[in-house]
Amino acid sequence: MRFRFFIKDIPFLKFMRGMPLFLVNYSKIRRQAQETDFIFPFDKMHPCLEDNRTSGSATGHYFHQDLLAEGKIFKNNPLRHVDIGSRIDGFVAHVASFREVEVFDIRELGSRIPNVIFRRFDLMDRNFPLRDYCDSVSCLHALEHFGLGRYGDRLDYNGYLQGWENIYTMLQQGGKLYFSVPIGPQRIEFNAHRVFSMPYLLDMIKAKYRIDSFSYVDDKGDLVVGAGLEEEAVQKNFSCHYGCGIFELTKV
Repeated sequence: MRFRFFIKDIPFLKFMRGMPLFLVNYSKIRRQAQETDFIFPFDKMHPCLEDNRTSGSATGHYFHQDLLAEGKIFKNNPLRHVDIGSRIDGFVAHVASFREVEVFDIRELGSRIPNVIFRRFDLMDRNFPLRDYCDSVSCLHALEHFGLGRYGDRLDYNGYLQGWENIYTMLQQGGKLYFSVPIGPQRIEFNAHRVFSMPYLLDMIKAKYRIDSFSYVDDKGDLVVGAGLEEEAVQKNFSCHYGCGIFELTKV
């Protein structure tokens, strides 16, 4: 009975593909247990049906952007680095493994983490108090959420623009911004995120920053490093419907 309750959350195709081998192996290990002193008694079944197929996932937006941006920060070694809204258990953890990082988020952080200084801020605040605060900022897969209410922020259709302005304000002249958002045909998928078209994104960037490098993750989850910004590719959003554009920018 416990087994039936557990498998209800396993997708059907995964279940059909993985259960025959699971049941064969379960019978074998039960027989082995009966031939020993049964040091580890069997509890409820917990089928893991796909872990024998690959050593892990090394693809997708977050995997690639986190490693790419973390490597650049390590190389550039800023005096003060601030992260805005990026994944704590991904990018922030990478950076905190070798340096101190300040984290700004609208939500509380429930854990104390070595090398992480947390400050609660609303980056859509029109009276944002920090000016020329740091020489390095990261905002990875975060700006697209501003103003959609998903993370407890207030609803503001143009909230991302205020956040964009506040990031520019807090960054010192010549400072670095490591920035990523979803790219593709421009749209809101409420309340998950916005997707930015490349022409619109470049218009946002060009008045405030120099583009030092551009990479992107395509719809298959593969990383293209150092992509050129040719007009035709830009107009086609690099053939992405839901890709991820990753920028290294310098404030001008």
